[in-house]
Amino acid sequence: MVIRSALASLSVITTLLAGPTTAPAATTITGMARISDGDTITVEGARIRLNGIDAPETDQTCINKTGENYACGIAARDALTGLIQGRAVICSGDEIDLYGRHIMTCSAGQMDINAAMVASGWALAFRRYSNIYATQEQTARSRQAGLWSGAFIAPWDWRHRGPQTEILGALSVPIDAQQRLLPKPLASVSPITGCRIKGNISRNGTRIYHMPGQHDYDRTRITESKGERWFCSEDEAQAAGWRRARN
Repeated sequence: MVIRSALASLSVITTLLAGPTTAPAATTITGMARISDGDTITVEGARIRLNGIDAPETDQTCINKTGENYACGIAARDALTGLIQGRAVICSGDEIDLYGRHIMTCSAGQMDINAAMVASGWALAFRRYSNIYATQEQTARSRQAGLWSGAFIAPWDWRHRGPQTEILGALSVPIDAQQRLLPKPLASVSPITGCRIKGNISRNGTRIYHMPGQHDYDRTRITESKGERWFCSEDEAQAAGWRRARN
């Protein structure tokens, strides 16, 4: 009994001396960024998803403050390009998502790029995973900045939109906003953005994109309500987890 007690005491002392377990060091990637969309970049060959934010997809349309439809996904991508202004970025994080992208917080100079995208109204705080940028979102909303100046669908809802999808935006959302932002899926109709790459989901769930001129391009039909979508570039399609069709 005495021996067991002594061993137990020794174990406690050893644990106290050892201190808390040190968490793995975050990975840091530095270099020039290639922008795919409003929340995805590539640095030194590594695909990076900006942590804690969600920006419109490049094929997404919204309504601006004058009541007109516009390509808000392209506007968000351009906003990110403008924030970085061709400078080298420093990205840090230790997570990798299902599509092999690094989940990171990035900076250009002294600016937190993730925070700046939300504060400018061109991305939302991705509250499903983190509330880290909730304050910036509230500020953008009160200022009616970026997306908040008109009407739009949250990016996570846009990817799975349907008749019950909520319309967000300024205090006065156009009465026909849902009808305009949730068109009935039509076969092979080019979106307002002019993006032409078809992102198709096969019966077994494989995500494949088809380039104009490929064998199955003309007969591939995009049903957006099923999660299928259009892409503006191969970089964008690959960053979203789609692979190129083999023929």
